[in-house]
Amino acid sequence: MKAERSDDLKLKALKRGHLAEYRAALCLILKGYRIVAMRYRTRLGEIDIIARRGDLIACVEVKARRSFDDAIFAVSSTAQRRIRAASEVWLSRQGDFHRLSLRHDIVAVMPWRWPRHLTDAF
Repeated sequence: MKAERSDDLKLKALKRGHLAEYRAALCLILKGYRIVAMRYRTRLGEIDIIARRGDLIACVEVKARRSFDDAIFAVSSTAQRRIRAASEVWLSRQGDFHRLSLRHDIVAVMPWRWPRHLTDAF
């Protein structure tokens, strides 16, 4: 019974995370970005959203938290290193990589509020 409850909590957290990512993607689309990839995974790390506007690539970490500050501080230095490593892998696989500028952003998704996009967060 305890394992079932734990599985239910994990599934609920996964659904909440995916919903936050879709809300963040909508926010970025309305700001003029094109979503290139979602949940891009490498053995070095994962990027929640890769978005493009012109020659700018934004590798976006999405955090669903109660407050903006909680979301920002939830992105640890270890997570930042893994996101940077994954973004370098993604960038190296692009045919036009030499033209692209890479940036690392955070989108904070809070209950009952529009997502907040922090550009060049790390």
